[in-house]
Amino acid sequence: MNRMEKGMQVRRQVLGDVHVDRAEAAKTAFDLPFQTLITETAWGNVWASDAISRRERSMLTLALLAATGNFEEIPMHIRACARTGASQSDVMEAFQHVAIYAGVPKANHAIKLAKQTYAEMEADNG
Repeated sequence: MNRMEKGMQVRRQVLGDVHVDRAEAAKTAFDLPFQTLITETAWGNVWASDAISRRERSMLTLALLAATGNFEEIPMHIRACARTGASQSDVMEAFQHVAIYAGVPKANHAIKLAKQTYAEMEADNG
């Protein structure tokens, strides 16, 4: 299996088929090189590594997104946490760490997004 195939496999396992299918359908000639880069490198190399668990990687990703103020992908990665075995308690611990090391406002906003996302997930499964 090449890195693109491995990347798509891991991406689907972590994010789910619905998300990946939607992203693939939105792909254009303009962003094809970027989509290839993230699929091969982020998903086919970094996320495919077994050096740490996907649960740990999910929590690191959430903490880094919050700490750097990149809030747009937090809901997607909250959903990924459910697939990788990170509990809501795990996620809250990660955001508390963000509060101490990157600032309360960033953690507060990430927690707000997490609460909204968990409510949506519960309604979807309801």
